[in-house]
Amino acid sequence: MSTYHENLKNQETLRLREIQKELPPFLMEFFRGIAQTTSTKTRLGYAYDLRIFFRYLYEEHGTLGGIDSARLTVESLNQVSSDDIDCFMEYLSYYIRPDYEHPESGMELHNDEKGKSRKLAAIRSMYKYFYKKKKVVANPAAIVETPKIHNKQIVRLDVNEMADFLDAVESGGKLSDHQKAFHDRTKKRDLAITTLLLGTGMRVSECVGINIKDIDFKNNAIKIIRKGGNEVFLYFGEEVQAALEDYLEERQHAITKKENEDALFLSSQGKRITVRAVQNLVKKYAFGVTVKKISPHKLRSTFGTNLYQETGDIYLVADALGHADVNTTRKHYAEIEDQRRRKAASYIKLRKE
Repeated sequence: MSTYHENLKNQETLRLREIQKELPPFLMEFFRGIAQTTSTKTRLGYAYDLRIFFRYLYEEHGTLGGIDSARLTVESLNQVSSDDIDCFMEYLSYYIRPDYEHPESGMELHNDEKGKSRKLAAIRSMYKYFYKKKKVVANPAAIVETPKIHNKQIVRLDVNEMADFLDAVESGGKLSDHQKAFHDRTKKRDLAITTLLLGTGMRVSECVGINIKDIDFKNNAIKIIRKGGNEVFLYFGEEVQAALEDYLEERQHAITKKENEDALFLSSQGKRITVRAVQNLVKKYAFGVTVKKISPHKLRSTFGTNLYQETGDIYLVADALGHADVNTTRKHYAEIEDQRRRKAASYIKLRKE
């Protein structure tokens, strides 16, 4: 029987094949070539972004405009300059995605610096691959400036908000009458999920993939599959342990679909809970507790902030959050580091009184 993560990978593979049908045929070589060094999710993201790029060339490019993607060859890339890619970056600020079922309508889309950077990364990867294979004469994407990404202040729950949030999950006091009707049936599960997210900092995708057998109560550890596919153990405290045990006692009596019988967290239909369902339940309980827009990722940020404030160890925080590069962590928690440096200055007395 396939695991959750294997099924997810299979779904992404099938979707990648569908998107490739809309791309120039020569890109199949590119996706095969990077398969050993990238995840399926990364390649799928590249496919989505390159689809936008080639649609732009069809609509706007001086020489490639009007040429169907199926007729493009790898040599066609030689007709794209760095100026063309710069124009594409500007185009991404606002464009309309066509609706092929209803040509008269479309969806208005905007890209911020992060969205533009991701699409530029896909184009760079494509050109880098074919340039290395000596199938294009130059790599114009390499000299296009990466959009400057402005760091946003981290949204997180403070100590009081965190307590109020968990109280709201447990009591259901902030819910509407309609929501309260379902609360008694899901509150132990919801408390276990939110306590686990706040107590370990795991990603929501990692959370929904957990099976019952992945929990080790002897060591208060839980096995998860990280974003890159590596298995790691995260450790949890007594509050998380109590919430999990309370839920598991109730979970034994749940009706499950056969293919999801190992899943730790179940939906009301007895299936493995989805990422979207967890996002919705976090949003539901946060409403009325705080004016901040709280998501599972914000609970992850709350964990990271609390851990850093308690330990001051940025490397420990990076490891606990599963960041491959500590600079990613340092960038997110630069504000706290600045506060710590300011506090350090107050300890130094140049003249003793």
